[in-house]
Formats: sequence, structure tokens, C-alpha cells
Amino acid sequence: MSFAYTFKYIIVGDSSVGKSCLLLQFTDKRFKISHDLTIGVEFGSRLVAVEPKVNVKLQIWDTAGQESFRSITRSYYRGAICSLLVYDITRRQSFQNCVNWLEEIQEHGYAKMLIILVGNKSDLGDKRQVQKEEAEAFARKNDLIFFETSAKTSAGVEETFTTAAKTIYQGIQEDKYDTEGEAIGIKAGNM
Repeated sequence: MSFAYTFKYIIVGDSSVGKSCLLLQFTDKRFKISHDLTIGVEFGSRLVAVEPKVNVKLQIWDTAGQESFRSITRSYYRGAICSLLVYDITRRQSFQNCVNWLEEIQEHGYAKMLIILVGNKSDLGDKRQVQKEEAEAFARKNDLIFFETSAKTSAGVEETFTTAAKTIYQGIQEDKYDTEGEAIGIKAGNM
């Protein structure tokens, strides 16, 4: 199938917030109850429509959340146009650590990188420690797009990835990105 562009995404956040499960749900439409901790990075890809008759290919790098893999993770910020910053709505600490993750993204990533704040595990609302309004306020303050998702039920997963793709595609149409001059995570496709 033909596609206009390839966009590189990176998924970051604390260990066990559901980064790998989000990737698996988006790329394979399935959920795995027990998932081994990611060692280094995992990869997935999928085509999505950003306009009628216009597809883009998403190359998605799922990174390890453990501190011991941070130096490996940092190298994947280079050449990424989008970062999904994931926390677990049932673990307040994972949300509080988003401040540090955001600083790392801004330090190592492309200045115009699109950052999506993702509150995962919305199916566990009865165990919620982070209110949606609190996360929305954090997103507004830091100019991020915000979604709540459930990798288990797939709620919000498709919308998160495709909204990011459509936003980036719109930015290309508006000449927001210099797609010729630098490695920013956008490559011409096979159309």
C-alpha cells in the first residue's frame, strides 16, 4: 500500500505504565495480560489515513522505562517527530515523573516535536489516583495534547495515534517543518 510519509514516534514513560501494551493494541489490535519488561526498545509500524486517500506510515519505538536503560532511550529521541508520554492513572508517581520525562524529551528531542500526554489504564477507574482534570491542566500548561486510553479495552488508543499523525500531517501542509533540511522524524513515502 502506498503512503505519503513515514513518521517516527517514540513512546516514553515509567516502567509498567503500559507502553508496550499500547503499541501492541495499536499495531496488532490485541492485548497481552502479562508482558515482559522492555529491554532497550521494541518496534512496531502501521499505516493510518490522515486524509481520504492519503496514508502515512507510523514507525513506533517503544522504550524501556527503567532508569538503567535511559542512555539507550535518549538516542531514540533524535529523529522522532512525535513522543507519547505515558503514565498510569492508578499510579500517581508515574504521573509526577512526567515532569522529568518532559524535560528529557525537550532536552534530547526535536524542538518542534509533537508531544502527546497519555493517561493509560482508564479501564481501572475505580483505582484512579490521577484525576483527568489534573492531567488536562498539566497538558495545557505544557502545550501538550492529552488523551486517556486503555490498552486493555482499546479505548482511546486509535484516536491517540491517529490524531498525532493528522496533526503532524497538517503541520507539513502549513510548512511548519523543514522536511528536507534535517532529520526530524518525517520521511517522504513511496507515493
